[in-house]
Amino acid sequence: MVLTDENVFGKHQRKLKGWKTIVIKAGEEFKVQSTVDDIIHQLIEIGADRNTTLIGLGGGVISDITGYVAGVYMRGINFGFVPTSVLAMVDAAIGGKNGIDVGLYKNMVGLIRQPSFLLYDFSLLKSLPKEEWVNGFAEIIKHACIKSAPMFSLLEKNKLSSFQKDLTSFAKLVQSNALLKTRVVVDDEFEKGERKLLNFGHTLGHAIENLYKIPHGHAVSIGMGVACKFSAKLTGFKDSDRVVKVLKQYGLPPQFEFDKEEAFRILKNDKKKVSQSINYILLKKIGKAEIVPLSFEQIQSLINEL
Repeated sequence: MVLTDENVFGKHQRKLKGWKTIVIKAGEEFKVQSTVDDIIHQLIEIGADRNTTLIGLGGGVISDITGYVAGVYMRGINFGFVPTSVLAMVDAAIGGKNGIDVGLYKNMVGLIRQPSFLLYDFSLLKSLPKEEWVNGFAEIIKHACIKSAPMFSLLEKNKLSSFQKDLTSFAKLVQSNALLKTRVVVDDEFEKGERKLLNFGHTLGHAIENLYKIPHGHAVSIGMGVACKFSAKLTGFKDSDRVVKVLKQYGLPPQFEFDKEEAFRILKNDKKKVSQSINYILLKKIGKAEIVPLSFEQIQSLINEL
């Protein structure tokens, strides 16, 4: 059975002819428990059993919800993903993190469970709006910052339109990102160590994303801009200008005026917190990140200095 959203269904209805399909409303605001309950009721009505495979056809929201529903329906059924966005191809569909939002707290409820398969069909990107290409490149830039100086150099030498026109080069870039994240996840599936590096730009980014309802990639980009400033103060990172330039090059915002007090309040309840501190991901140099435990007091002081 296929789970998708109204936007994807509208664009690819012909491809879904003959499939049992559940269609939900599109958008992060629908990544909540009430949507999950509705999907489960539809699965029951359709007659889904333990031998059913649930296929998530869509972007990051669909990936998150599909994995979560499949993980809890009848105590677990098989699932797989056919990502239709750049963001899902390089990040959301990989790694087994599935879940939903609770109020202002992103991905607060969920589980880690790996899909049975990932199917990449680049023809699905033909209908993808430019802003969603931009959204996805935030995660590509993130991967380059934390793990691959050569990928960062490649991004510096190109621009979004060049990858949109040359799908062969873009496919190689997607594969590099998918393999990079997969290697990290295989070594640390439950985020006890190195997988935490993948949260670069996400800690403050998630707070800003849910506070202002801006696209995930834009929020992560702002979070990376802030993390670079923190890194310059705490790790001696010297290449903030290069990161900012690449973010702008791909249409992403490296900074944003936000309510510091409210963003900090949301950040304090981040699921990654440990008592009165949080593991913040900072850069030592391009391609090398490190996990730095920061107290909430330190983080608040750093935010206030922005």
